[in-house]
This record gives sequence, structure tokens and C-alpha cells, in this order.
Amino acid sequence: MSWIELIGALISAWAVWLTARRKPWCWPIGLLSVTLYAWIFVDAKLYSDALLQVAFGGLIVYGWVRWLQNLGDDGLVQIAPLPAAQAVTHLLLGAVGALALGFAMHRWTDAALPWLDAALTAFSLVAQWWQGRRHVAAWWLWIVVDVIYVGEYVYKSLMITSVLYAGFIVLAMIGLRSWRMARRQAPAGFETT
Repeated sequence: MSWIELIGALISAWAVWLTARRKPWCWPIGLLSVTLYAWIFVDAKLYSDALLQVAFGGLIVYGWVRWLQNLGDDGLVQIAPLPAAQAVTHLLLGAVGALALGFAMHRWTDAALPWLDAALTAFSLVAQWWQGRRHVAAWWLWIVVDVIYVGEYVYKSLMITSVLYAGFIVLAMIGLRSWRMARRQAPAGFETT
């Protein structure tokens, strides 16, 4: 399984690198990576993570369409603001989703880490939603989630994936910096949905 994990890790890193650079090709590359990782996570009995990959597939299609509708003249996606009320609502929905999924995984499966895996899954969905909607805040949430994922994957002996997620933290910091600069450089009055 480790060669599939390595290929999945490389493709995932490529997708996140493209996302940090605001390139729309991040989405089809990401679709390939989530397909590989769904299989990897089922094998590791991280069922919430496997379900997350399926949900990511849908959010990837959404994000791809959304980004293509909001490209600047330079071919890069334009950054959009995230109102505070929406951020709080989305984070509360993430918490409710974490509790519901954690309960289901704890009660009805042999999931290795049902509560932690469910929480990471729920908040990853929030981060992915924000990414598709082009919000800088996605990078902050990815940093927090990815730090915790590194520990989870070390615990589950998915060493290649833990190194990948450590790399994701670095890429998220790069993406955060890049997107913040792009947001500051946006033309006055530029607001898209």
C-alpha cells in the first residue's frame, strides 16, 4: 500500500501547491488525489477520512466551477472576503457535524479514532468550502487541521501521509501569505460572490 500512499501524497501536494498559487488546475489534480486517498483511508480504517474524500470530490467540482467563474485577467482566481457571521455559522456547523459523525463512527463502526477523525473531517469540509469560495480564512483553518492530522497519521503509522500533511502546513502558510497579498492588491470595490 505504501507506493499508492506515495503517489497519492505527491499528487495531493501538487494540488495544494497549485491552490496556493491560485491556479484552477488545482481542482482536477485534487480530484485524482482524493480518489487515491479514499482507498488508502478505507484500508487504514479511517472511515471518516474516507468519507471526507468522497465529500471533497463534490466540493472539488463545486470549487472548480466557482473558480473558473472568478478568474482575473492574469488567469488566477480572485480572492473574496468572508463575513464574520458566515465564518461563525460555518464553524458551528462544523462542530455539529463533528459530533454527529463522531457518534455514528463510534457507535456503528470499528473506526480507529472515531471522534478525532470525525472532527478533522467536519472542519476539513468547512476549510474546503471556504477554499472553493475563495476565502483567505481557509488557509488558517487548514493550518490548524493539518497540524492535528500529522499526529493522527503518525499514530496510525501512515508515515508518508504524515510527512505530506506536515508539507501541507508549509504550503498552507505559503497560500495564506499569497492569498493575503492578492486580497490587498484587489482593485478598490472588488467584491464577488
